[in-house]
Amino acid sequence: MVTLSEKYVNEIRPAMIRDRNIANPMQAPRLVKIVVNMGLGAALDKDVFATAVEELGAISGQRPQVTKARKSISNFKLREGMSIGAMVTLRGARMYEFFDRLINAALPRIRDFRGISGASFDGHGNFSMGIKDQAIFPEIDPDKIKKTLGMDITIVTSSTSNDEARELLRMFGMPFATE
Repeated sequence: MVTLSEKYVNEIRPAMIRDRNIANPMQAPRLVKIVVNMGLGAALDKDVFATAVEELGAISGQRPQVTKARKSISNFKLREGMSIGAMVTLRGARMYEFFDRLINAALPRIRDFRGISGASFDGHGNFSMGIKDQAIFPEIDPDKIKKTLGMDITIVTSSTSNDEARELLRMFGMPFATE
């Protein structure tokens, strides 16, 4: 089985260099990192928070970093220093392994899936998407879910344009919706 990193080196990078007329192979667009973020809110009880952090660790294969509130906001019952989320930054082999599972295992399990909107690029070649349910990942047992939690996934590329990044992700196999 060919991993995504091998596919990038053997197929995608040479195709990008040829199609984009890139002189230096190091200028070819590549994946830099993938950031997975779960904003859990301040009103969550400790048991659900601990389970969510554990699930994010199982999904990503790496221990999540707990994010804390920087400011107190009384309307949200939020105090400075409270745990409000968890995030993971994936690079290297773990990044490619997570991206492979996202494309080939998780996204096809979404009900009524017709592809991902290609409008979520930020103008600098980075792509963000939201997932409403963590149960689409095969590592999560749907029977043990206490609360449905979503997550944000940001794919950072070395590309400077949205078109170049979209082409790179499409070559990896990202299922963009046809518009």
